[in-house]
Amino acid sequence: MAARDHSRHHRVVLAPPAEDLCLAFANTRYWRGRAAPAETLNGFADVLDWLVKNGGAPQGLVTQARKWADAHRGDAAAAAAESIALREAIYRLFADIADGGKLAERDLAALNDALAETPPRLHLSRGEHGWGWEANEAPPSVATLLAPVLWSAADLLIYSGNRRLRRCANEECLWLFMDHSKGGTRRWCDMNSCGNRAKAKRHYLRSKGADGGDPK
Repeated sequence: MAARDHSRHHRVVLAPPAEDLCLAFANTRYWRGRAAPAETLNGFADVLDWLVKNGGAPQGLVTQARKWADAHRGDAAAAAAESIALREAIYRLFADIADGGKLAERDLAALNDALAETPPRLHLSRGEHGWGWEANEAPPSVATLLAPVLWSAADLLIYSGNRRLRRCANEECLWLFMDHSKGGTRRWCDMNSCGNRAKAKRHYLRSKGADGGDPK
């Protein structure tokens, strides 16, 4: 098969994703067990800011996306909604894995559909953030901007059988994380927050029970 001619296209270098980048994106909505979870992505600008800070998005692509969003407010709102929908599909997929459940076909389909729209990874090249994947520059679609997140989700899903994927045992938190502890028995996203909170709650319940009070 003859090699494809990419010489007429502008190129962009996309950062290789950290293995848990998709989990960080899923956790941009937190305290999921509460009646009013905390949301950090309240518009397309927040999605772009997060990608710059965490996803290694090329500055040129983000600048182009910001200009497009300023000129197309309604479309930018739709892009934000699409980003959130993908985030929620990713969260559910890895929550199912962490809980030992079966993956929902609609969530897997949503991830695969988005992956199909990401730019092909042509070869390795050095970019703004070090070595990354060189790809043909494309309009700033959601799939292009979220490409490193989507690749991270695909790779982590493939290797999930060899990873300790967990969901915080604090029912108000439900943060996703990978358990790197030596014994593989980590239950909390952070012992200093959710872990200590759970310990304090157990102590309170024991003390109320010992005092004959209402153990609720």
